[in-house]
Order: sequence, then C-alpha cells, then structure tokens
Amino acid sequence: MLLEYLPIAVLLILALLLAGIVIALGHMFGPRHPTERKSMPYESGMRPIGPGTRRMPVHFYLVAVLFILFDIEVMFFLPWAVIYKKLGVFGLVEMLIFIAILGVGYVYVWKMGALEWE
Repeated sequence: MLLEYLPIAVLLILALLLAGIVIALGHMFGPRHPTERKSMPYESGMRPIGPGTRRMPVHFYLVAVLFILFDIEVMFFLPWAVIYKKLGVFGLVEMLIFIAILGVGYVYVWKMGALEWE
C-alpha cells in the first residue's frame, strides 16, 4: 500500500532538493554588496523621516482575513448551483444548513465589532 505513494515521495524529495540547490547557488554566486544607502527604506526618493516600519493596527488584518474567509465560503455556491437539479431536496437542505452556519459566523463577527471601521 505504501508503494503507491512512492512516486509522490520521489517528486517531493526532488522538488525540495532542486529548491535547496537553487537557493544555495543564489547565495553562493549572487551579488551581495550591502551598503547603508541600500538598506534604507525607499520613500519616493526622499530621505525617510523616522523608522522605516510602522506598527499597523490588527484591525486591518482582521478585516482582510474575514473578507477572504467569507469570500472563499461563498465560492462553494457556484458548484452547488451547477448541479442543483441533480441534488434535489437533499442538496437544498444541505446548502441551507451551510448558509445558516455562515450566518451564525457573520452575526458573531458583527456582534464582536470586527466589522466596525474607526
């Protein structure tokens, strides 16, 4: 039974080996001339004022992750709509359960204040 997975293991090992070789060659032969000017953050050709990195509020990341989460879940509607007639009532009930779970998650996120923009 494990013999069936041998081609996948060989492919994975070859891919990791090739990636390691390419990265090692880049470090060995690639140009590296770090200077203070090259390590400065670029801001429209002007000298930066203050640190090059700023702390971002977590709220931006939370909104982005929630958008991706709900967007991916909504993508399940298309395959369901394509084969809706084949699924019949069972498919309709399953999709209603799925929508209810999405709704509960949406209401939870809404009540926790994650969708409020300040």
